[in-house]
Amino acid sequence: MPQTPPFPGQLNTGGFNNNVYPSTTESSPGLYYQDNNLVSGSLEALIHHLVPTVDYYPDRTYIFTFLLSSRLFIHPYELMSKVHHLCTEQQRLGDPQADKLRLKKITPKILQLLTEWTETFPYDFRDERMMRSLKELTQRLTGWDEVHKKAISQMSQGLIRRLTVLSQFEEALVKINATATERLTALKAKPQAATQRDLLSICNDPFTVAQQLTHIELERLSYIGPEEFVQAFVHKDPLDNEKNCFSDHKKANNLGAYVDWFNRLSYLVATEICMPVKKKHRARVMDFFIDVARECFNIGNFNSLMAIISGMNMSPVSRLRKTWNKVKTAKFDILEHQMDPSSNFYNYRTALRGAMQRSLTANSSREKIVVPFFSLLIKDIYFLNEGCSSRLPNGHVNFEKFWELAKQVSDFMTWKQVECPFEKDRKILQYLLTAPVFTEDALYLASYESEGPENNTEKDRCKSLSGQKGKCCFGADDFYTTE
Repeated sequence: MPQTPPFPGQLNTGGFNNNVYPSTTESSPGLYYQDNNLVSGSLEALIHHLVPTVDYYPDRTYIFTFLLSSRLFIHPYELMSKVHHLCTEQQRLGDPQADKLRLKKITPKILQLLTEWTETFPYDFRDERMMRSLKELTQRLTGWDEVHKKAISQMSQGLIRRLTVLSQFEEALVKINATATERLTALKAKPQAATQRDLLSICNDPFTVAQQLTHIELERLSYIGPEEFVQAFVHKDPLDNEKNCFSDHKKANNLGAYVDWFNRLSYLVATEICMPVKKKHRARVMDFFIDVARECFNIGNFNSLMAIISGMNMSPVSRLRKTWNKVKTAKFDILEHQMDPSSNFYNYRTALRGAMQRSLTANSSREKIVVPFFSLLIKDIYFLNEGCSSRLPNGHVNFEKFWELAKQVSDFMTWKQVECPFEKDRKILQYLLTAPVFTEDALYLASYESEGPENNTEKDRCKSLSGQKGKCCFGADDFYTTE
């Protein structure tokens, strides 16, 4: 059986193969084309278009786009059941010899479709109903050919391996959070220990820290399933009020964990700056993080870059005027300009396109790295969904919309497959992932203690926080962990 080729960085919005499936309504009833591009269709017709026949196999871009978007209308396990039914019906001609010959011709194509499904959307198969349907369908295909038995075995082993690695990653996140909680508990017992250790005491090389941040970013990106982007806005505004297609679907939540990591990094940066008592030390930490952010930009790690900028722009940090006066802010101003939100993040999007082009022509693994500003990617996908109806007035699925959605997610699929080329430093990684960080109130209090309140509003807040000093510095409810 042919191997599934690497996922392309960009999708062809044509979305089907003209050579094997003519773009006419007679040969594809219920599907509508414009300039030879599939633009809409009934859900049933789109499902038929997914299922191979003896002389037809769907284009890979269509497979990805439909499997990604179909979950807005139908549970993955229900789709698998329909695929199973259609495949079974195609094998029944009433003539045992003809049935056997037809099965021999169509089996490799069905196995290829299932392989693409299990490779690209493995998290769908955490649902026992999906696994059961997959097993039933493959059992029908393996009765007569050892070659196909071997292919099915390889597909199943690959799926189990991917799901096992996912479970191991989720367990690792739990352990990381448990370690962070333990360190938090220890600091609550001995708050004075909070000033005894910081990032610069572990590593004062900004390039090395930027590399370790990129390790964290790429690892967490790699575990986000493409369907999680659809899931993110389905929960907010389900397409059909009658049912939410994820209400009973066991799913990964690695997208949410990744957003939490961004928040944690922002608060860690602010904590590292606000902790030092001496102004000279605070300024040195600011300069250090500016250099880390610049290295992140050079690497193509825009998510860590934005998290660092966000941390340095938090009010408890930005108000430290005397400290900022000792900082070389020109480099920071350039980075802020690159991530300026005006004109819909025009400067960042230009830099992102440059990083993408560099990745396409890369001569080294380092040049392939593209870590997008993730919250903006989610926002773009969300507004694509909000700004365009998923169904047309005649009830058909608006497939033009889903071509665009798939194009955006396919870029992400390319980025997440890049392996980090930098050597891991366990000590730095452990600190970045588990070091306790201040709550917002604790940041303000530390900021006021470093540079006193400058107006009545700040004085009132400082007085209020001083009265609850023991509660706000490391409050469990506000503590940011890796999840």
